[in-house]
Amino acid sequence: MQFTWWQVLVLAVVQGITEFLPISSDGHLVVIAPLLFGSSTSPPGLLSVSIALHVGTLGSILVYYCKRIVRLLTTDRRTIGLILVGTIPAGIVGVAIKLAAEQLVESPLLAGLMLPVTGALLLWSSSRPPGTLDYNQLRWRDSLWIGICQAAAILPGLSRSGSTIAAGLGVGLSRPAAVTYSFLLAIPALAGAGLVEGMSIYSKGPPPVPPAWLITGSVVSFLVGIAALWSLERVLQRGWLHWLGWYCIALGMAVTAWQLLA
Repeated sequence: MQFTWWQVLVLAVVQGITEFLPISSDGHLVVIAPLLFGSSTSPPGLLSVSIALHVGTLGSILVYYCKRIVRLLTTDRRTIGLILVGTIPAGIVGVAIKLAAEQLVESPLLAGLMLPVTGALLLWSSSRPPGTLDYNQLRWRDSLWIGICQAAAILPGLSRSGSTIAAGLGVGLSRPAAVTYSFLLAIPALAGAGLVEGMSIYSKGPPPVPPAWLITGSVVSFLVGIAALWSLERVLQRGWLHWLGWYCIALGMAVTAWQLLA
């Protein structure tokens, strides 16, 4: 099985939407990729495609939150320390998965089992009264806890943004602060994963997917990601988060049944 350009573009659109709507981009990629090939298992090269598309959505974060990032580098430097503390768990877990169980993150069955967990987190988040704290008022241990939730979301189907937003609300952040901190925390995690995977691909020779297709996919996921970030703010403002929760639960049940019966 070899990826074609249109399959990469389909996954790029999926990545751009699902990275920022808290419904698990990795979970959707490992479910949709096999369907594009008429299979029930992940195709070779999916991890390379996934990392390239995540780099594209990293660009979306850098552009959408550019003013806040400038503030981090000038007047809000305490938040940089909080982000570094929150990134430690993801770094440790990411390296461990890479060394010991890389195939785990490409399992459609695991995605099916984890999507209802994401749904439950979204239902809880939608019903919880928001706090009043801004993200630069976080305690160090709270940032570490949010980072642990981000690290757990390396499992496909467990939404990174959904987990970290829920954790942020749990420690008293306001909804806008929880969303902003979630995506600021994603910057070093996505950049680190892209760098590590890029070095790995380079050391092994030519990637299984043509570089031009990976670059095109990154650009598409970047553009779609900008629109998805804008949409997420509207979803939160209008109280639609619980609908995404029920969607994840229904999708997870369907994917699990598909995998067990395949």
